[in-house]
Amino acid sequence: MSAGTAIRNRDAIDISFRSREPSEVEWLTSDAPVTYEEALARMDERVAAIAAGEAPECVWLLEHPPLYTAGTSAQPGDLLGADGFPVYATGRGGQYTYHGPGQRVAYVVLDLRRRRADLRAYVAALEGWLIATLDRFNVRGERREDRVGVWVRRPDRGADHEDKIAAIGVRVRRWVTFHGVSLNVDPDLSHFDKIVPCGVSDPRYGVTSLTDLGLPATLSDVDVALKSAFAEIFGDDAGAS
Repeated sequence: MSAGTAIRNRDAIDISFRSREPSEVEWLTSDAPVTYEEALARMDERVAAIAAGEAPECVWLLEHPPLYTAGTSAQPGDLLGADGFPVYATGRGGQYTYHGPGQRVAYVVLDLRRRRADLRAYVAALEGWLIATLDRFNVRGERREDRVGVWVRRPDRGADHEDKIAAIGVRVRRWVTFHGVSLNVDPDLSHFDKIVPCGVSDPRYGVTSLTDLGLPATLSDVDVALKSAFAEIFGDDAGAS
């Protein structure tokens, strides 16, 4: 599924994704930046193990070194210049995005056979998770029907201006999810200037971070909020470490 495809009426979707059977989600955190090649290899291994019933579901929290990724809907003209950073074609949905230090990436590997085999609702659930996480920092994140991800209104930059603070790109194999979300905590926002982020070129729409909004937070602060908000949508039994 491409998370870049417009999904209608996501605010009306039931985003509860609690497991129908006892399940603990393992939380993994990498302190040092993880290369994209290593992340893909480890996700592939975990997806296969979960599909075979040999490993628990997991959420992996990490940072990447500076890089760009192209989802299945990426347009070549949306890569404006890579600044020497590597560019990876990937099987996730969506278009071009940037990953780098100061951005919390959460790779979510869940078995939808235990939860709900509904990809549209799953994307809405990931958005709901990010919105609930931002609420813990008194930031109002919102969905947009024509733009996947989480957005914040910026009246200080114009009446109609909105900035994207979190991106989503998912892939599913044998009903096991992988890839996931990225939340801008304090990345170098200038690196987004070398792409058309997620294919959105309208000048009314930009990219922001918690620090850019005047809310300095650490990755550890964000991790606590992510775990707490995750339990609300994916189950109170989530959060095992």
